[in-house]
Amino acid sequence: MEMKIVPELKLGFKDAESYKQRENHELLNKIFVRTPMLDKLCESNTYFLVGEKGTGKTAYAVYLANNSYNNNYASLRYIRETEYQKFLVLKNSKHLTLSDYTNIWKVIIYLLLAQQVRERKNKLPLLGNLGKFNALNKAVDEYYQHAFSPEILYAIQFAEEAKLAAEIIAKYTGLETKLGGEEKTSINFSETRFQTNLLYIQKHFEEALSSLKLAQNHILFIDGIDIRPSSIPYEDYLDCVKGLANAVWSINSDFFANIKDSKGRLRVVLLIRPDIFNSLGLQNQNSKIRDNSVVLNWLTTYTEYRGSDLFLMADKLLAFQQETELPTGMTWDYYFPYNASNVTSEQTHKSAFISFLRYSLYRPRDILTMLSIQKENFIEQGRNPKEVFSERDFFSPAFTRKYSDYVLGEVKDHLSFYHSNEDYELFLKFFQHLNGHSRFTYDEFLVAFSDYKNFIEKNIKEEPSFCKTPDIFLQFLYDTNIICSVMTSDTGPFFGWCYRDRTPSNIAPKVRTHARYDVHYGLMKALDLGKHFD
Repeated sequence: MEMKIVPELKLGFKDAESYKQRENHELLNKIFVRTPMLDKLCESNTYFLVGEKGTGKTAYAVYLANNSYNNNYASLRYIRETEYQKFLVLKNSKHLTLSDYTNIWKVIIYLLLAQQVRERKNKLPLLGNLGKFNALNKAVDEYYQHAFSPEILYAIQFAEEAKLAAEIIAKYTGLETKLGGEEKTSINFSETRFQTNLLYIQKHFEEALSSLKLAQNHILFIDGIDIRPSSIPYEDYLDCVKGLANAVWSINSDFFANIKDSKGRLRVVLLIRPDIFNSLGLQNQNSKIRDNSVVLNWLTTYTEYRGSDLFLMADKLLAFQQETELPTGMTWDYYFPYNASNVTSEQTHKSAFISFLRYSLYRPRDILTMLSIQKENFIEQGRNPKEVFSERDFFSPAFTRKYSDYVLGEVKDHLSFYHSNEDYELFLKFFQHLNGHSRFTYDEFLVAFSDYKNFIEKNIKEEPSFCKTPDIFLQFLYDTNIICSVMTSDTGPFFGWCYRDRTPSNIAPKVRTHARYDVHYGLMKALDLGKHFD
């Protein structure tokens, strides 16, 4: 059996946004695992795609945007730093409230979806009264001088200049009318009536979209809110995201869900981390995440991992590029023909994948990163191309250092939503007070935290919110999956990780106090833990 040599392996992209490029569509189609979560995402009552960073939210959205799957036509739009700055300028100039943010987002979403339907119209003819929809399109063309780009940045301009946009819409929708003889009346729009102008625009989009009879479902995915740009204050960022989430909920449940006589449905889906979802303060949050969300979950066990979607993803990534189709797992076993150390459960196949599970947070990006680092090291070391991987490669300093730096980078990205770079650097100082220990009791944690608190009081003018009390800081470590709590029972130790404990009914689990705590394997090298200092 002739297999690809290690240097020739294609391991895809860790950032799924790269699969939006046309030349990479086929690659994603070959390696994408169609899980039940994909079909749930296509259901009409799904408005939020929730998952930790690296769990594949963007990959799901890109796959649906690249393919017409189950009668769904989708597009993916990103909100980036420039867009947040636009909102910040609007807030300061027009004194925006949360409801204003929501109304601006509604106009943006309607505009993007209307253009998506319009682009598809030639391939899938529309039915119904197209007069209102066509008139609205003419207004959009005039506003953008036939040069509209379907991105959030350009859509914001339409809402930002609500007076001009409303005037053009009035021109094309026939609301400048004649009343008897030559007497003419018109609607007047004022710069000072920003909110009124927005509601006028919103009303006409809703009338136009509700008049359509669609043959295909249209989904708009909005991505990019997981990271807060450092130039945008947290409170301003959160207001913008809250307005977006409220708009997504309102549009889907109050408007799109009530459009009648159309086979195809319109929908907008927000990609969001669970901790950010928990920060939004949505009403009936538990119901929304249970009934209106897909929560990505790649969990498995050491005994059952061979049947998991996570293992299938890794095996498929290696198998798609081989010359012949092989049974599931055979390609993985070829490149990783060894057993992981200290595996006590019975295994019917080689257990190398368990090492990958131990060092991951059960996320596809973690597995892809480990594979990429091992291939990179393999090439840098000038290994015989016909060799395959061994357990030595996994535990070599060249691998553990690179991978640990990656995991710490993921933690930094997670924290950047709430805290500054200065807060992050201060946060890292805590681990110096553990004296090299990667395992500690609650009492040992209290001693380390006390030393850390003394350091802060001597060196920092204003302490970050995460270190106000020992238990707040312990919860912070748990929320970021840096530590787990370990409880013993008759059947053995139980490891309580936040990513494992989180469920749709418990989106923000609490850490156990008075337990033992272990630092995640993948972080020990970067945090300089696992060895003791005198």
